[in-house]
Amino acid sequence: MTLRIIFMGTPEFSVPTLRALKEAGHEIACVYTQPPRAAGRRGLAEVKSPVHQAAELLGLPVRTPENFRADEDRAAFAALDADVAVVVAYGLLLPEAILNGTRLGAYNGHASLLPRWRGAAPIQRAIMAGDSETGMMVMKMEKGLDTGPVALTKRVAIGTDMTAGALHDRLMHDGARLMAEAMAKLEAGDLTLTPQVEDGVTYAKKIDKGETRIDFSRPAGEVHNHIRALAPFPGAWMEVPAGKRLERVKVHESALGEGEGAPGTVLGGPGLTIACGKGAVRLLRLQKAGGKPLSAEDFLRGTPLASATVLA
Repeated sequence: MTLRIIFMGTPEFSVPTLRALKEAGHEIACVYTQPPRAAGRRGLAEVKSPVHQAAELLGLPVRTPENFRADEDRAAFAALDADVAVVVAYGLLLPEAILNGTRLGAYNGHASLLPRWRGAAPIQRAIMAGDSETGMMVMKMEKGLDTGPVALTKRVAIGTDMTAGALHDRLMHDGARLMAEAMAKLEAGDLTLTPQVEDGVTYAKKIDKGETRIDFSRPAGEVHNHIRALAPFPGAWMEVPAGKRLERVKVHESALGEGEGAPGTVLGGPGLTIACGKGAVRLLRLQKAGGKPLSAEDFLRGTPLASATVLA
């Protein structure tokens, strides 16, 4: 016996789960994903989502509704006559007609230890907050934002220098295995659901461009967490002197450093160490606009920053 599944996801993070369910022998009735979006520097070409591209390679039917407000979209979903919907980073809030539109409901793969970090950016917010642990959870979806009962959990340690990119990749594959296990248990009638606890609820709001600039007046630990939470995308950035102007530079990797001084001051020693409000941070990998990421040593060869230089 296999399940007839509607899969709903959009970014690269969702792709391993789609593949894992297909490899497990389940019938994928249809794949729902966000519509193609304009991409590239000029935004001229429309690009299909990673899930859309993966589904086509697997020979699966794909649908890309803007939302589910139209009666015909809801009716088309129900007409698939699926056992269950599996949702991983789809990017749309689903109405109750969709959540209840299959025989067994909808199950979501969420990248946090619920109820901590409900919402859009759980990986980045966990690192930004300095959490030492996160994980993947499979939960049964209900009307509230990530409020449903939990079926399975996989806990993952967050290393002190781990970036959001590295954690994303770890959780992406752990989540695929966890969802495949959950669907096997659901198929066997052996999936237990546990309500989320009431205490410890936090919300992982979407990352705003306005919060990506590095603030060296904060303690070094917070600066380091901020940098690694935004690496590789959208990237934390600072401005460095380039002749008579300031040039924006992204920082992709950092570590806690030694020394002290006025916040933003370049300190002596190997690499590029910057004083913070308390302590210092070493910038290890940097990128100018239009350039490629460079080690601090290579960056400083092209953009010398003398000790005692104060960054804006």
